[in-house]
Amino acid sequence: MYLQKINLKNKYALVTGAGKGLGRACSIAMAEAGATVIALSRTPSDLNKLENDDTGEVHYTKIACRLLDNESCKCSQYSIRHQFVPDCIVLTPKNISEHAYWLPKTCAYYLLWKGKDLFDWHPLVSGDTNTVHEANVSVKEKTIAEFEVDENEWEDYLWDEEA
Repeated sequence: MYLQKINLKNKYALVTGAGKGLGRACSIAMAEAGATVIALSRTPSDLNKLENDDTGEVHYTKIACRLLDNESCKCSQYSIRHQFVPDCIVLTPKNISEHAYWLPKTCAYYLLWKGKDLFDWHPLVSGDTNTVHEANVSVKEKTIAEFEVDENEWEDYLWDEEA
């Protein structure tokens, strides 16, 4: 893998959609290359996870990026986020193809890049930022910031099977 040749020690990676698929794989690869990975998502299955090294079993946690506002599910410091997460990626039409592989499949950037329609609950369709919460596809008021929990205690913050 390409990242095995790169030393990412003392680097940060803010990954949205890090819960599954390529986003998850990239998060793991960047962490293995030494980066501090901050995972962000709107859905429970896409939050930080714990993986059993022996069995490969994955356990989803309620641990979210320290910049995630638990009420709005938005970055609390978006305009100055690079001060906290220097390597946070700014998506643009010119660079989306480089980053689309790790975006959640429900992400508007991803769907529009692929030429697909957005979901009815998406605020760009509904005109209302609350529809994502009303559709119960967000993590509103269900997470805890990563800085509030020692990483060794993340196993105490697993999602219930029903989450």
